[in-house]
Amino acid sequence: MTLTEFRYIVAVAQTRHFGRAADACFVSQPTLSVAIKKLEEELGVSLFERGNNEISVTPIGARIVEQAAQILEQAKSLKLLAQQGKNPLVGTFKIGALFTIAPYLLPHLIPALQAIAPDMPLQLEENFTRKLTEKLRLGELDVIIVSLPFDEPGMETLTLYHEPFQVVVPTHHAWASRASIAVDELTSENMLLLGDGHCFRDQVLQACPGLNNSATRTGTMQKALESSSLETIRYMVASGTGITIMPCTAASSTTANQGMLTFIPFAEPIPNRPIALAWRKSYPRIAALEALRRAIMQCPLSCVDFVPTLPLA
Repeated sequence: MTLTEFRYIVAVAQTRHFGRAADACFVSQPTLSVAIKKLEEELGVSLFERGNNEISVTPIGARIVEQAAQILEQAKSLKLLAQQGKNPLVGTFKIGALFTIAPYLLPHLIPALQAIAPDMPLQLEENFTRKLTEKLRLGELDVIIVSLPFDEPGMETLTLYHEPFQVVVPTHHAWASRASIAVDELTSENMLLLGDGHCFRDQVLQACPGLNNSATRTGTMQKALESSSLETIRYMVASGTGITIMPCTAASSTTANQGMLTFIPFAEPIPNRPIALAWRKSYPRIAALEALRRAIMQCPLSCVDFVPTLPLA
């Protein structure tokens, strides 16, 4: 078995297609297919199930692909170690973040991180936790910024801050002058939520369990918002469609409809979400992770509660 064969099987697992994987590896499809068949014969197992339209990874194949990705990363780290002998913060750094984190953190984070590590270009991606985790495991991302809990084998996490939730209502709403809102009051309102797949939706429903009981009443509205972003919901609240709950960094961000919305804190106990870094235990660029940690801790996120953390390197 060779590193080239490992690159081929990782590419197929990522693309679910032999032709696209061959293109990504800059080889012909027959060359890639023959190499993968040779590896399967050497290992004595089938790595992929070959269908008419898509390739799927077998259960044992998924474990082997994950190990192959780690081996490729370790091989790549030899070059990185040589580069880092001259400068510990050289080379592209691939960061993933949740849809409900990235738009509100990255505008502050990017300049802070560039000031710390000017020779470390950033590759950024927004996605769901499930997709970010998969890409992190396969080495397509170096680190992800997610909300806890995040319990994945082979991964390390570091909690950075706790982000309180806020209630968002139109400025003409009866609650607009309120100093705080209790969680159990929300069931009387038409609540706009993100759709399935967003962990923030799950966190809101966990923090405000009464909303589950009113799902049939608001089911039509929630279904219509299944693929929406927080920004879409913000505009719907401004138009008077209903109210919503947002993480405080999203609620306080500057938008065109800011003057049409009122942001109200929750009464104690205030619902919140822990925000953390997650990376593979085998990841070698600890100095880059530390630069990211430092940059985030410098971000002017006045509404969050930062967690004191020790340097990673």
